[in-house]
Amino acid sequence: MKLLLLFFISIYLNALDIQKAKIYEENKQNIKNWYMSEKLDGIRAYWNGKEFLSKNGNKLYAPLWFTKDFPPFELDGELWTKRNDFETIQNIVLDKTPSKEWEKITYNIFEVPNTKGIFSKRLEKIESYLKEKPNKYLKVIPQIICKDETHLSEYLNELLQKKAEGIILKNPNMEYEKGRTNNLLKVKTFFDDEATVIGHNFNKEKKFKSLILKLKNGIIFNLGGGFSDKQRENPPKIGEIVSFKYYGFTKNGKPKFASFLRIRKNE
Repeated sequence: MKLLLLFFISIYLNALDIQKAKIYEENKQNIKNWYMSEKLDGIRAYWNGKEFLSKNGNKLYAPLWFTKDFPPFELDGELWTKRNDFETIQNIVLDKTPSKEWEKITYNIFEVPNTKGIFSKRLEKIESYLKEKPNKYLKVIPQIICKDETHLSEYLNELLQKKAEGIILKNPNMEYEKGRTNNLLKVKTFFDDEATVIGHNFNKEKKFKSLILKLKNGIIFNLGGGFSDKQRENPPKIGEIVSFKYYGFTKNGKPKFASFLRIRKNE
């Protein structure tokens, strides 16, 4: 347990002070004329003008040929290949020995941190750079102006049919903000989170039944759904971080209808 505690302390101390989204709640906020864009399921990466850092402040080892023509100013975005391909992305991006597989990766930009002006002005900085120096590995995530709640719902359904993860809503008039903000919202049909494996439950036949997980807030719960037969034969190990989806919380603060998504490697 001491090792796990030290692990979480190190993550907290190294984590970047970057912009983070809150969860969208229907009809709780006027989102008319906000920007909406697809939420990409990749590895978030902060370009500090010289190298990539993960959200936890760790270096991401991109090949020099990948980043050699990147701008000297800060960017925030997602290292990504295509929809429903997280395992591949994770294996490529988190490998400390970068491979030719990075050819499959693009850096999809959703913010230009610490640049003055409203959101569109900040994006103009990278768009102007790319007009002068086109780069096949750099892309700006397309932004659509949201007309109303109906428009948002229609766009979300369209994306979900294509196996996308969800939508990001952004206040067009905001200056750049750090930390979690009401001016940036994520829209999904389910929630997801991460937890640490602290044990396993087995049935009478000694076959894997469920994981015992601990959330960051200390709540412990069992996770038994979402595993393939192969994963049940070799379940995540104690100390590993797993991602899961859920649909709200019980009165005791435990995730409802939780289902395993994947093992999350350290970023």
